[in-house]
Amino acid sequence: MSRAAHRVEFAAGFVLHRRPYRDTSLIVDLYTRDYGRLCTFARAARGPRSRFAPLQPFRPLLLSWSGRGEAPTLTAAEGEGPPPPPLGPKYLLSAFYLNELLLKLTVPHDPQRELYLHYEATLARLRAGAPLEEVLRQFETRLLQLLGYGSELAFEADGRPVVAEAYYHFRPGEGVWPLSAGATAGAVSGRVLLALAAQQPLGDAEGQRQARAVLRAALDLCLEGRELSTRAVARAVAKMERSA
Repeated sequence: MSRAAHRVEFAAGFVLHRRPYRDTSLIVDLYTRDYGRLCTFARAARGPRSRFAPLQPFRPLLLSWSGRGEAPTLTAAEGEGPPPPPLGPKYLLSAFYLNELLLKLTVPHDPQRELYLHYEATLARLRAGAPLEEVLRQFETRLLQLLGYGSELAFEADGRPVVAEAYYHFRPGEGVWPLSAGATAGAVSGRVLLALAAQQPLGDAEGQRQARAVLRAALDLCLEGRELSTRAVARAVAKMERSA
């Protein structure tokens, strides 16, 4: 069904973000399997007896809406199956980080079924307590690839294969460039680039740090200067923990 369709019923999706609208309603950003990301209005959605009680982040939903504009009216929301177990405190902020990336990097009304399934599987891994660094780096890498922002990390900019024992400089939007010297400031090990390209986990702290730096640089280019709220929250939490 196209974006102009008057009514959609029982579409699989998730809530990315919700915020109050007027006295009793909500503006709800959804990410759906077959219709992509869209913004909807849920009228009379706030209150203990609202029919929109299932509208919670990270829960698989079946969603219905109607309207021909850019922001249709949400008419129904029900859980797809029983409610999943809640995310642990350690993983909750990371799950909101996934949502914020989808909100800021996907195009409205652009179905990306593979990305939807990747997001759904990533939430399941977070609930299962998978290693956080591994889960986040693999989500970021696949997100960039599926949205067409991915860089070829297994090859240098001139096409030569990356060597695990060598060091490189990653330039977002340009690719991987060899360094004549060894591990200098900003250098990335070839083994880290190859692990990211193959979506393989990195078990050492230095490798994880380098992988974070590479993917953050790639994401920052895509974000075009827009700040991620979840990053700011994570920095504030880390500062509080250091102070304590």
